[in-house]
Amino acid sequence: MRKIFFIAVGTLMISGVFAQNIDRSHAPKAGPAPVIKLKDPAVYTLKNGIKVLVVEDHKVPSISASYYIYTGPVKEGEKAGAMGLMGGMLNEGTQHMSKAEFDLAAEQDGTSISLNNNGGSVAALDRYFDKGLGLLADALRYPAMQQSSFDKLKTQELNGLKSQEKSINAIAGNVTGALAYGKESPLGEFETTESVEKIQLADVKDYYKKYITPSNGYLTIVGDIKPEEARNLAEKYFGDWTGAKVEVAKIPEVANPATTEIDLIDVPSAVQSVINVTNVISLPIDHPDYFPTLIANQILGGGADAYLFKDLREKHGFTYGAYSSVSGNIHQTRFNANAAVRNEVTDSSVVLFMQNIQKIRDQKVPADLLKDTKAAFNGNFALGTENKARIASFARNIMIYNLPKDYYRTYLQKINAVTAGDVQRVARKYFNYANSRIVIAGKADSIKAGLEKLGYPVKMYDKDANPVTAEAAAAANKPAASGKEVITHYLQAIGGKESVSKLTSIAVTGSMKIQGMDLPVTMKRMAPNKEAMEMSMNGKVVSKSVFNGTTGYQMQMGQKKDLSADQLERYKDSKSLIPQLHYLESDYKLVPGKVVKINGKDANQLTVTGPSGKSSVEYYDVNTGLLLRSEISSDVNGQSIQIRTDYGDYKKVGNLMMNYSQAMTVSTGQGSQEMAFTFTDYKINEGVTEADFQ
Repeated sequence: MRKIFFIAVGTLMISGVFAQNIDRSHAPKAGPAPVIKLKDPAVYTLKNGIKVLVVEDHKVPSISASYYIYTGPVKEGEKAGAMGLMGGMLNEGTQHMSKAEFDLAAEQDGTSISLNNNGGSVAALDRYFDKGLGLLADALRYPAMQQSSFDKLKTQELNGLKSQEKSINAIAGNVTGALAYGKESPLGEFETTESVEKIQLADVKDYYKKYITPSNGYLTIVGDIKPEEARNLAEKYFGDWTGAKVEVAKIPEVANPATTEIDLIDVPSAVQSVINVTNVISLPIDHPDYFPTLIANQILGGGADAYLFKDLREKHGFTYGAYSSVSGNIHQTRFNANAAVRNEVTDSSVVLFMQNIQKIRDQKVPADLLKDTKAAFNGNFALGTENKARIASFARNIMIYNLPKDYYRTYLQKINAVTAGDVQRVARKYFNYANSRIVIAGKADSIKAGLEKLGYPVKMYDKDANPVTAEAAAAANKPAASGKEVITHYLQAIGGKESVSKLTSIAVTGSMKIQGMDLPVTMKRMAPNKEAMEMSMNGKVVSKSVFNGTTGYQMQMGQKKDLSADQLERYKDSKSLIPQLHYLESDYKLVPGKVVKINGKDANQLTVTGPSGKSSVEYYDVNTGLLLRSEISSDVNGQSIQIRTDYGDYKKVGNLMMNYSQAMTVSTGQGSQEMAFTFTDYKINEGVTEADFQ
């Protein structure tokens, strides 16, 4: 299937974004700081050590409870992922009722119950809370732990990891944490397909026995209930529970690099780069620097009014969002600034990140910006206090971290006491400039040369955070076959040049899977380059794209738009239904790259530039010669989109080999969307007429 079709699909997927008419020329005036009234919880301790915290709130007739076990970060080692699977198993029924029976028992009363590897929560109307708390206790104390459930969850986890293998955001996140803390630290380890494959049901049961216990347990109950009644219910369902003592491990502190370095992970299929500028910090939430650091982070990268967003997005248009984050805890945490940017501006974006970090370190924040930032904190914090789960976490945190009882009542007082001098002081202390890690996941052969010019040492890592040796780098840079060899091999692989030359039309039916939906798809093509595509939902056409050889349009939900100039040029580049038939002619330029791994197969990389000057990058199986992947960058209505398509499941149709499955990823600065196509029927040289392209 010709790759140009996917520009149309990609455009249809992003064309549903509508702008709102908002006057952004004047910021709304900040109101006064709200007064926060938080009740101290009633506190009880059960004989087994569980702390019961009760916060009365009789505004609405509902009650929520959370049982939280403070374990601290847990090192899982070669079986990383076991704790998560254990938490999932708690949702798979109990020794007294199956999962279906348990779910029905909760749903019939409108009760919400969820469990995880740190405990669980329940929310219900007051008249059903007794029953709901009993269900929560049953799930925590007597999980079924059936082999069939474990097998199901493990398969789901492995499938999720497989889909993340192509996710540049997942790769960047994993490697950034691993490099910052070390792969051997519980803060730096991450699960992989290999680690999850090693996990057995016995491992999950061991983690359950060790970590789901009354030890370090906090039962927080918030809502329309009297403390005495809450205590009685806690005794009823949790009072006789026994279990192992949880030991919270002390995590050794790690150091930041001596000088700022770029840590580059080569993702050959990446159509954009993910940048993380990060450094490890030590910042307990009861430290005097905590509140100024929250404000400093908000000013630097906390939202659309922050330095990073205004510079990288609004001024330069490099990304759809650039942000920073920081957190406090009893163990080390990280300051992190991040964005996803176009390949060609990766090096420039790094420069802007460092300039803005230097700006907040060297320049005092303007008074009006500081005032507005505090006002935003005031509103967000006050809004958060309407959430019962948030109130529960406040009460619990005071006990876990030994905070003053008025810590959250005086939260906004501490925020509003922050000065411009405080912001600059903590920025210099916690937002590193001279000793940061700039972790970048991206297409190395497109961005490495530019990064090396910035003056920072560039170190290479693989997706598992292992250093890439010189030998491995040399092997990875093995040159691909020549353009003529690659295309000749491909034409032979799909049936030969003579059979391809006889192709006059193709009609394909199948389906597209997106966000859990399967949409019927029909595509028709006629030589040399006419193309039509329809997608349906519930028997109605919801999107359509047509190119008649000269002009074309796209239509979605009844709204029709002409094809962009960029799209028209790419369509017109094609001289036949299999465009590779003409790649060796003089008006095409073929530039071989290197041999890379595509879905586990060695592939020859080839950059193809057509008569219009538009380029794509294509990858052909070294052994079979078949096309495995194509990558296209296109401009649609002023928006840059990148489209990656993987081709597979080749089958014989007449004298030709056609692919029956295609997986497409459409990326913009705002993120990416994945679609999977499965084709069920091909018709060659029949079933297509001129009327199909009107």
